[in-house]
This record gives sequence, structure tokens and C-alpha cells, in this order.
Amino acid sequence: MRHEPVPVPAVSGTDWKGLGYLVSICSVFLLGAVAWPKPQDPRWHVALLIAGMATSILGMAFRYKAHLDQQRELKKTKAKAERKA
Repeated sequence: MRHEPVPVPAVSGTDWKGLGYLVSICSVFLLGAVAWPKPQDPRWHVALLIAGMATSILGMAFRYKAHLDQQRELKKTKAKAERKA
């Protein structure tokens, strides 16, 4: 049995998932600007708003890192499969 390489479609150089996370981070700042407490609001509102914005951005960073790890693993597996062929 003869093994032929399987053609792989060209992949765009744009990391759409990363771009999506950047857009989400921008939206966090825009929504935070609108929600910023007024001077008469309790001081703890500012702390909670900043903590909420930070955790949202941190969560997106974790998900993007997981995406990069997954892409790296896929490339490694593909290269390993090509070496065996």
C-alpha cells in the first residue's frame, strides 16, 4: 500500500481568536468607562468595577493561552505524523 500525503488547505495568517479577544478587551474598557461610578456613589463601587474588569481580561488571557497551547500541540502532532509518513 502506497502512502500519499494529504493536502492541507492553506490557513490564513490572521489569528481570528486572538483578534476576537482583543476586541473583547476593548469592550471591557468601553463598558467600564460608561459604568464608572459618580462622585456620590460609594467608594467600593470603583474597587468592584476595577476588579470585575481585571478578572474579565484575565479570563480572556487564560483562554487565549489555552488556544495557543492547543495550536502548538496540533502543529507538533502534525509534524510527528509527517515524519512517520
